[in-house]
Amino acid sequence: MLLCLSSNHGNASFDLLDRLSVNAVETTSSLVTSSDFVSGAVVLATCNRFEAYLDIDEPLTAATAVAVASTLEALSESSGIPVAELRASIQVHEGAEVPAHLFAVTSGLESVVVGEDEISGQVAAALARARREGTTSRDLERLFQRATSTSRGVKNRADVGGAGRSLVRLALELASSRIDDWAGLRVLLVGTGQYAGTTVAALRQHGADDIRVYSPSGRGAPFAARHALTVSDDFDVDVVVTCTTKAVLGPERFTGEHPRLVIDLGLPRNVDPAVAQLPGVELLDLETISLHAPLEQLSAHDDARAMVRDAAHQFTADTAAEPAIVALRGYVFDVLEDELERARSRGASDETQRALKHLASVLVHAPSVRARELAAEGRLDEFVAGLDAVLGVRPAPPVRSAGASSESSAESESA
Repeated sequence: MLLCLSSNHGNASFDLLDRLSVNAVETTSSLVTSSDFVSGAVVLATCNRFEAYLDIDEPLTAATAVAVASTLEALSESSGIPVAELRASIQVHEGAEVPAHLFAVTSGLESVVVGEDEISGQVAAALARARREGTTSRDLERLFQRATSTSRGVKNRADVGGAGRSLVRLALELASSRIDDWAGLRVLLVGTGQYAGTTVAALRQHGADDIRVYSPSGRGAPFAARHALTVSDDFDVDVVVTCTTKAVLGPERFTGEHPRLVIDLGLPRNVDPAVAQLPGVELLDLETISLHAPLEQLSAHDDARAMVRDAAHQFTADTAAEPAIVALRGYVFDVLEDELERARSRGASDETQRALKHLASVLVHAPSVRARELAAEGRLDEFVAGLDAVLGVRPAPPVRSAGASSESSAESESA
């Protein structure tokens, strides 16, 4: 069973999101080890959301409660945020709600700036990180891969939020209300990640031509070469744009009193809020940007929402149909193996054996498609009954964790 704990710009403060995101990578592993029920975890931490996607072994309501409680405790331990505060700022999605939510998130429909470009890449990066940490699972792989393909479909077929909208571009549009002409201004970009590349492009679209880059991790030179920039660690400039996870810039970085605009796109935050108190410095951070997001102009179109709903419904149907399809394939390929053994004993050629394997695959394909169709129509029980009546084949029951019943009962009584 799939579970998602979501804390985002709609239900949590940016300060809470900031604290959750600091230890996002370490948290992913702890989510798997903190509960006997959690077999996989993928954590998505972006500039306006922190979400934990979990694969729960035991499909019981009590087990879900246990998984939620242990996840909140793990998040509390890694972030220092009290469990009660986390519970008040986290929405729980379970079962069929999870693909519907993730597909909408990946398609940019739940962002501060609806239709933003960066989120789909961040979702893919979250899955890649979980793979490296060894915390993903088969169902989470399927979920996240389908989310990516759904996002591509929405982007190609629906005009969501207009072309090329993003949090970076919105920030620069807000900054442009304070800047008459970007040409000739000295701009220092802090960071060399994905956001940094998007920021360079957006700055140039606004007319900025003097862009320097500073990398706290020492990657400034190759990034500067790729984007035709200069490397600098001088913060005595007109505009500073930060988008890195490697540094928190304090007031000591900003010497002098000439007017300066600091745009903080980092989460965790890159700029100490005390910087805003310096003479001549104006700080534009994510919280300020979100308050000014022109959501009425960037609302998602009905066709994009419909595409996400359809994709989530089909994913849920495919997941429901899978045990029956696996049972059918197991039956057919067991029969195939017996026939291949007989064929080999009679000296059948390799070509004959390949033909038999192909025939088995063809025979399984149409019923598999029909199983998914019936599942989408809410009629999967008809397919399962047919398998049993005709072939005597029954899908395997869900695998339950050892000792789950007693632990679940205990949790129910203590809840």
